[in-house]
Amino acid sequence: MGPVVDFDEAVARIRARDPRYDEAAYQFLREALDYAVQARGLPVGGRPTHLTGQQVCHAVRQLALDQFGPMARRVLAHWGIESTEDIGELVFHLVRERVLLASPDDKPEDFVSVYDFDEAFRFPFLPPVEPPPRRRPRRRRGSRTTDRRPSHES
Repeated sequence: MGPVVDFDEAVARIRARDPRYDEAAYQFLREALDYAVQARGLPVGGRPTHLTGQQVCHAVRQLALDQFGPMARRVLAHWGIESTEDIGELVFHLVRERVLLASPDDKPEDFVSVYDFDEAFRFPFLPPVEPPPRRRPRRRRGSRTTDRRPSHES
């Protein structure tokens, strides 16, 4: 096992090279990873657990919704996270700093368009759509089966 990498120092080095993402974005990603591990019923801080790009993105979404509710989209945007691709950028910054481990199959493309941010963070808070009221079928007037034509008797 390699040397222990200090998370805060690694984030400081990353942000010196690429300041697009707020320090809080990295902290939140770290929480989301723990959240995803716990959701799988595994102990946090134990043996390393592999998560797919999709699992990480969904963990970020769920934790953001749980913590920030309708403000989730705004909070993430404030930190520089505007898409699932940004989540991938954060992950791979931490991989390059050896804070996170990646499998040989993991790639940034795993984070492309996992979900639409606007829809993912707005939809849960939209009012439910009620179906339009059912209308009774109209009865046609004068549509009796008997023939009402005048009789022509000769």
